[in-house]
Amino acid sequence: MPTEEQLKVVPEGKYADVGDGLKMHYHEAGPDSGPVLLWIHGSGPGASGYSNFKRNYPYFAERGYRCIVADTLGYGYSSMPEDGDYSSAFLAGKYMRLLEQAGASQACVIGNSQGGNLSIQLALDFPQVVERLVLMAPGGLEQREVYMQMEGIQAMMKSFFAKDGITRDGMRSTFKLQLFDEQLITDEIIEERFQIAQTQPKAVIAKMKVAYLAERLKELRCPVLGLWGVEDKFCPVSGAMTVAREVKGAKVMLLNSCGHWVMVEHAALFNSLCLQFLEAQAGFEAAAVVRG
Repeated sequence: MPTEEQLKVVPEGKYADVGDGLKMHYHEAGPDSGPVLLWIHGSGPGASGYSNFKRNYPYFAERGYRCIVADTLGYGYSSMPEDGDYSSAFLAGKYMRLLEQAGASQACVIGNSQGGNLSIQLALDFPQVVERLVLMAPGGLEQREVYMQMEGIQAMMKSFFAKDGITRDGMRSTFKLQLFDEQLITDEIIEERFQIAQTQPKAVIAKMKVAYLAERLKELRCPVLGLWGVEDKFCPVSGAMTVAREVKGAKVMLLNSCGHWVMVEHAALFNSLCLQFLEAQAGFEAAAVVRG
């Protein structure tokens, strides 16, 4: 008979005490002495750093980067307090504590969706720490009402707050909007998310407060690479132009035949572009790329 641990689809890694009685779970890969990459995942039922970035972070670890792939509070195996503070500023502060606990004084930060919003917040609040930003369809670039009208967000909310609870079928319906190519919606992805979603209190989504940061983008001083799927049904693609317009020197790329998860649907391209950006940012030329 398999044990509970054997039944877990998402592997368990390390834990860090980030204060206020809270712990953040994270995976770590790559040499301890390598430049730090902090990976911050998006929101939604059952999200975790491993599920979002398992196709990406090993590539960078193999190339000498120290990858810290964390679960935001309320997700994965991190603490999920019913009465927790799920605002962008609070969560970004806890990521800062995680970096401190990991002994990282500086990091390049890679974030998608809500994780992109937290990445921006982290760079604004701790500019001395964040060296570079890679943002995949970051949230918080439109007012809340705009997001609530998005087809994907509506499906996600319906699935999470369903009267009979979240189901694998309900999660699969949401993922059909998450990815442009439905063939990428594997049973493994659904099970990874479903198992975690079973442990999440409703407060994680109900109390989520994604900060509106569009008006503060001009304050960013670190190099920024933005990636956005043209078929995104969760975060309006208009946000790509907002980043391109407001962030001095930003490089923003649009990918067609791609939904909300650039790093999943175009993993090889994502990995190579990010590596180029991280290692040769000064010579990184591509203000806008459309990929067929």
